[in-house]
Amino acid sequence: MDVIAVALLTFFAVGYFVLAGADIGVGMVLPFLGRRPGERRLVIASFGPFFLANEVWLVGTAGLLVGFFPNLEGKLLTGLFPAVVCLLLGWICRDLGLWLRGRMNARPWWWCCDAAIVAGSWTVALSWGWIAASVLGQSSAAVASGPGTVLAALTVASLFVLHGLAYATLRLSGELRSRARALSGPAGEVRTYILTSAGLVALTVGMGFRLPLLDSAADSATLQLLVPAVVLLTHAFPAAVANPGSGWSVAAG
Repeated sequence: MDVIAVALLTFFAVGYFVLAGADIGVGMVLPFLGRRPGERRLVIASFGPFFLANEVWLVGTAGLLVGFFPNLEGKLLTGLFPAVVCLLLGWICRDLGLWLRGRMNARPWWWCCDAAIVAGSWTVALSWGWIAASVLGQSSAAVASGPGTVLAALTVASLFVLHGLAYATLRLSGELRSRARALSGPAGEVRTYILTSAGLVALTVGMGFRLPLLDSAADSATLQLLVPAVVLLTHAFPAAVANPGSGWSVAAG
């Protein structure tokens, strides 16, 4: 049961980084892809119907961490508290910008919301880089610091950017697609997306290997109750997010 629990946690974590990593990366380069409000609306619309469904993967990961590895979850939140707070603040800022952009038809309002999307996306990406540097370097006992941590955070953020650009190349057309392709390089967009996805998978699995997952698993009775239930729910998970964009819109400008 311990191995199945680890596999389920890995599945949800990888799903989050690959899927949500794309819209986070697009948000980070929003001013470069969309240079006018109308263009930015189109860029946001390329991932707008999916970003909530992508975030469900993170909620699922957090739920599995609490249920399957309660002791580790407490250590992670305590040791990485500053990085987790930054991650949550960036997440909230970004989602507010995405949700509120279509509530008013005014350029200053769009500029404020677009700034929130960009700032929130960068904060989320850099926070994940900070968390990754801490886990890979110190096994989550405390947040890492120093020049190496800054370099690691920027490297992870760059991976998000490249992943977002590859996704934008697949989703956009015309001049917007040309900009995304110019920034992501001459390689085929599918190939680039696969390579950046592989990088995010490697990052996720690497952090998993550094965490004492098997040693921190819940007792066997708890796992025997939770694991089968999660496996059954996982079969229904794709259907639960099959219609992710209902009720979501962006401004017309």
